[in-house]
Parts: sequence; C-alpha cells; structure tokens
Amino acid sequence: IVDLIDSSQNLIASNDDWGDNADQLEVEAAMGNAGAFALEEDSKDAVLLIWLAPGAYTAQVSGADGGTGVALIEVYDN
Repeated sequence: IVDLIDSSQNLIASNDDWGDNADQLEVEAAMGNAGAFALEEDSKDAVLLIWLAPGAYTAQVSGADGGTGVALIEVYDN
C-alpha cells in the first residue's frame, strides 16, 4: 500500500493495486511519457498518479498483508 500524506498529516491518496485504478490507461500513458518502466498488467504494484501543489508530502509504504519487503518510490515532475 502506498499512502500520500500532506504536511498537515491529511491522507491525500492511497493505492494497493494499480490495476484496480479507474484511470489505469492514464497511468500507463503517464508512465510511458515519464520514461518509467512498464508494470505487468496482473501485478499488484501500488501506483498513484496525482498532480500536487508545491509543498511537503510524505509517501508511506506498507505491506497490504502486513508483510515486509523492499519498496521503490519514484517521483516524476511533469
């Protein structure tokens, strides 16, 4: 799960399966335009596509099942 939190500790967005996003085609297009690597269609990767005002934000990553692992967070500027 990836959660995006603003400087006031408000949850802005959250995702635990990019394939369940209503904007999946927009996410795929944005990844291609940004030069990000493609994800497998059936992967359970957490992806957020969001436009933000300048400011401080925190991305918090956790295992969907409480498990542990390695996380990679990439931020692209449009």
